[in-house]
Amino acid sequence: MPALLSRMMLLLILMAGGAAFASLAGSKTAGVGLGVVAGALIWLVRDNWRARAFADWLNHVRDKPGTPPPLLDGARREAAERIQRLLRKQSFETEELENRLHNIQSALQASPNGVVILDEQECIEWCNRTACEHFGLDSRRDLSQRITHLLRAPALVRRLAMRDFGEALTLESPLATATHPLRLEVQIFPYGHGHLFMLSRDITAIEQAETMRRDFVANVSHEIRTPLTVMSGFVETLQTLPLAEEERADIFNRVAQQTERMKSLVDDLLTLSRLEGSAPPGIKEWTPVRALLERLGTDARALSAHIAGQNVPRHELVIEGMDTSDEIAGSASELQSAFFNLVNNAVRYTPPDGKIVILWQAQPHGGARFSVQDNGPGIAPEHIPRLTERFYRVDSSRSRASGGTGLGLSIVKHVLQRHDATLAIDSTLSRGTCFTVTFPAARVR
Repeated sequence: MPALLSRMMLLLILMAGGAAFASLAGSKTAGVGLGVVAGALIWLVRDNWRARAFADWLNHVRDKPGTPPPLLDGARREAAERIQRLLRKQSFETEELENRLHNIQSALQASPNGVVILDEQECIEWCNRTACEHFGLDSRRDLSQRITHLLRAPALVRRLAMRDFGEALTLESPLATATHPLRLEVQIFPYGHGHLFMLSRDITAIEQAETMRRDFVANVSHEIRTPLTVMSGFVETLQTLPLAEEERADIFNRVAQQTERMKSLVDDLLTLSRLEGSAPPGIKEWTPVRALLERLGTDARALSAHIAGQNVPRHELVIEGMDTSDEIAGSASELQSAFFNLVNNAVRYTPPDGKIVILWQAQPHGGARFSVQDNGPGIAPEHIPRLTERFYRVDSSRSRASGGTGLGLSIVKHVLQRHDATLAIDSTLSRGTCFTVTFPAARVR
């Protein structure tokens, strides 16, 4: 109301001013009327100009809320102030919502699981980096693309067509290869009005662990059942058949061999269990490398002589680095076990009169290398990546004949991991094999 009165007063003042100007100019009644009309026209022009300025400001303030309003009066000034307050409030609320959305997206980006948000037509609205790594998506290029056009897994297409989202499904990633398998567990959750939330999880390691567990149980059962079957047959023979003393002695000798084989298997399994279940050794216990090498030499010569069935070793054994004063941090018994497993393999699989070289060498960066090299039959390239798997054998019959359990290199791998060391295997068929262990500087002094 005050604004309306103010505008009416201004109109009257302009009309009166026009009439007074015409009267002072000596005009008659008609001239005074024209002065009144002229004052009204001035008011209209002024009011229209301010209305246009107000409209222009409204057009700009939608894009730039901080734009100050023009010089206004009355109701327009009050309206402009209210609009500015509403726009500031809206801008604050929008910024707050954008921050919340950014925080949610950041949290989803940091998730170890893949996240894909689909609209009513099953087109991608948003996806995080993990989903891109799982499905080979591009977070910009593939927006608004139908998910089944990018992922042609029949199981996923069928679930989406049937709208059956009760259970998770397992898919092979489009990025999976023979050397780098990638298995995914995908769960779809409907929300809102037809929208879908697709969650993916990498279960490759879980499936591999489950496969390893099944293989491990099967291998252990097989390894134990074999000597038990042999022993059971011998016992049945002793119980049912009359045997000469030499035959009985031979049977008892074979039973003792199978018993020793089972004992070795149980001992290796217990060693693996202890290595996996105990904390890694620290760096407070230091062992002289020379002492380890001396014991390795003694054990290797004794094993070589035992295999040859005489007091003289059947192999040429060379140990280099005996003059070292280096010490290595960790468990002396574990290191001795790992080193001897490597030497044991070299002695058992190298033919008579073969050469075995044991080498300790300090490295310029402060670490050190331990290697065992032989000139035996060598190992085919396809076997090398799997040598440290439990019960994996290049030649099963030869391994069992030599008294191996198939766990030696697996023990070596676990011991070296606990000592921050790495194992490299270099082998050429008919020319020999070299096992090289590299220790970091923190483990050597």
